[in-house]
Amino acid sequence: MKNNPSKQKVIDAASSLFFQKGFHGTSVRDIADKACVNVSLISYYFKSKQGLLEHGVTQYYETYLKTIEDTLQQSEHDTELSRLKKLIETIIQYRQNNHQFSCFILRELSLDSVFVREMAVTYIAKENYYISNAFFAILGKHKKQELDRQFLLMQLKGMLITPYILQNEWKNQVIGEHSHQMFVRKYVQTIHEWLDFIVAD
Repeated sequence: MKNNPSKQKVIDAASSLFFQKGFHGTSVRDIADKACVNVSLISYYFKSKQGLLEHGVTQYYETYLKTIEDTLQQSEHDTELSRLKKLIETIIQYRQNNHQFSCFILRELSLDSVFVREMAVTYIAKENYYISNAFFAILGKHKKQELDRQFLLMQLKGMLITPYILQNEWKNQVIGEHSHQMFVRKYVQTIHEWLDFIVAD
């Protein structure tokens, strides 16, 4: 992907505009103007705005899931808690590195649409499998009630998406690469402390 600068410029421009204006509020002309390319180039590479969206989402999630799988494989000999903490750090780091598209995708996933249903049966189900397995592994016998386990899992998932659903709450604190990395460190630490608390409970 990076070997084709024009194509990547279009993807980057679309990511920025989808984040700012939403998918339906962004036109192909808007994307072409921001990327400084002809509209015909977008048609050539992606056929349509929908095709561009599908390409971007596929690229995002395939890289994301590969990153998760690599982390789980590299930490397979760690304790369950250490493994989950590394997984959480990987997820937040990836979303922060792809901040605008992460915000856009997670915002769209909060809506009931064909886009949501398509994502749910492919990428989201796989993501949920990895997170749930790693999380339930740390609970062991600490939480015997299934309802407790599900509530705690829901809390964890909420913490993983909150900065990207409520990005306006963070926008003044996260400016520039250094503050992005500071945010990752501090936010991951907060989730890690929550995990230590529920395991000790």
